[in-house]
Amino acid sequence: MTQQQQPRIGIVIGSTREGRFGEKPAQWIHEIARQRTDLCFELIDLRDHPLPFFNEPMPLSYAPAKNEAARRWADKLATTDGLIVVTPEYNHGPSAVLKNAFDYACKEFTRKPIGFVGYGGVGAARAVEQLRLVATELQMAPVRNAVHIGMVEFLGIWQQGKSFDDFPHLAQAANGLLDDMAWWAKALKTARETA
Repeated sequence: MTQQQQPRIGIVIGSTREGRFGEKPAQWIHEIARQRTDLCFELIDLRDHPLPFFNEPMPLSYAPAKNEAARRWADKLATTDGLIVVTPEYNHGPSAVLKNAFDYACKEFTRKPIGFVGYGGVGAARAVEQLRLVATELQMAPVRNAVHIGMVEFLGIWQQGKSFDDFPHLAQAANGLLDDMAWWAKALKTARETA
């Protein structure tokens, strides 16, 4: 499979806050992912897609977005064959900006795999579970394996000078996630192209 034929996976940084932690796990998973030869990866920062809060006159399943920023976001998603979302957990859920980004696309998500890297109190497990439900409604295929960066790892990396290398179990989880993404991205890309 040539690089042009390889499935393209977007790694979405799901927070736009000043001083956010999300860049660290996004860069980390991107570095691990780039060692693979079966997929292509691209970092996608929600800061580069300043979407207003969803206010379209029609659901996007019926009509394209009228907002220009939303159309650019949808165009970016259309270039991918799957997503890995790096998500924080705020008040037992995903960030509002990330949920809003999900709401601002429809067909661009359909029949593509999605995986998660979560960070926070319980590794963002609750935020990831909520996003899996949203992704299923958008006809995505959430993969089983995820990376959950719990409070010990999160604080160690963010405030105590540790690195991801100090927590090798995270790399093991990342490889499981990437293996899932590769299988599903290839299967669903083939299915979409032959449908």
